[in-house]
Amino acid sequence: MSPLRLTNPKNSIDWLAFGAALALSLLGLLTMSSWGGQDPFFVKQMVWIALGVGVFVGASFVDWRFLRRSGVAASVFGALTVPLILLLVLGHAVKGAKSWLAFGGLGIEPVEFVKLALIILLAKYFSRRHVEIRNFRHTLVSGCYAGLVFVLVALQPDFGGAIIVFLIWLGMVLFSGISRKHLLVVLGLGLVCFGGLWFFGFHDYQRARILTFVNPLGDIRGAGYNAYQSTIAVGSGQILGKGIGYGTQSKLRFLPEYQTDFIFAAFSEEWGFVGILIVFALFGALFWRLLRAAGQGASNFEALFALGVLCYLGAHFLLHVGINMGLLPVTGTTIPFMSYGGSHLLAEFLALGMVSGMARYARAGHPGLSREFSGGYDE
Repeated sequence: MSPLRLTNPKNSIDWLAFGAALALSLLGLLTMSSWGGQDPFFVKQMVWIALGVGVFVGASFVDWRFLRRSGVAASVFGALTVPLILLLVLGHAVKGAKSWLAFGGLGIEPVEFVKLALIILLAKYFSRRHVEIRNFRHTLVSGCYAGLVFVLVALQPDFGGAIIVFLIWLGMVLFSGISRKHLLVVLGLGLVCFGGLWFFGFHDYQRARILTFVNPLGDIRGAGYNAYQSTIAVGSGQILGKGIGYGTQSKLRFLPEYQTDFIFAAFSEEWGFVGILIVFALFGALFWRLLRAAGQGASNFEALFALGVLCYLGAHFLLHVGINMGLLPVTGTTIPFMSYGGSHLLAEFLALGMVSGMARYARAGHPGLSREFSGGYDE
């Protein structure tokens, strides 16, 4: 095995990944503007983007190998899971969901950072058991970690966030090499859990949204209203769009939550099919850089962490686009870097910065676990 080397000691920033993320953030910012004056979300989002850039740059220069130490990943996960428990008692309810902890005039959504902590924990867990991942016990143990977060998020209730947690776990398990037989068992357990949620966990409005997905035109003035307006917005953009700030569905408030849950639809209306291709190209570049970082990881931990971030951002992207195009039931999911919000934006820039920082240390050969080259961190 080739020795560990510092690939970029003076400049650890992945400029292509950073450029793609920043461009997506600016496109989302432009979508919040209008011809009738600046939307209040616009100014606040400028501040969050600036903070996110600072977090990314800072994280790019940190030596993250300390996360390989035994107990560190578990401690980070445990510390960030506590706020999810506090949410059930102290959480600030917004539209029926206790997803926010309020500190003065600042609201924080803990689940965004717990997703990142889960990626760290699973990367650590699977990096030590990579060669024996086909043992179903490891699939169950890792599933318990993710299941704890899933239940806490679902109880808020935040069904969209719970789905993201499940997809992060499923993606990392698949990347780790789960057997097909175990995958079928996992899918079967997933169906059983879904059945339990349907009868005992989902609220009436959540069941209505899923039924609306099966028959989207059955209740366009009720549960199907958001999805209906979203598909109108996407389709009305046609090839070149209506122009920045001139989206009638969003700016005239036919499309609700266009700064967050439906920003892709609002963007598509103003930029058209050409704009959609631009967004897809930027996400493609971002996902390619994450795959490249995983392939050059110094050890299995760095590789699995990069793949976990890919699952995290990819799940948000696919769910948000699918919802906005009427292909998936409405669950209230943001799209990375574009949607308004401070918590998710900081978590996303932090995750990207951590991958960039880990990329400073690459192995001239195939990644793998080895105490000889771990610098004493991989305990």
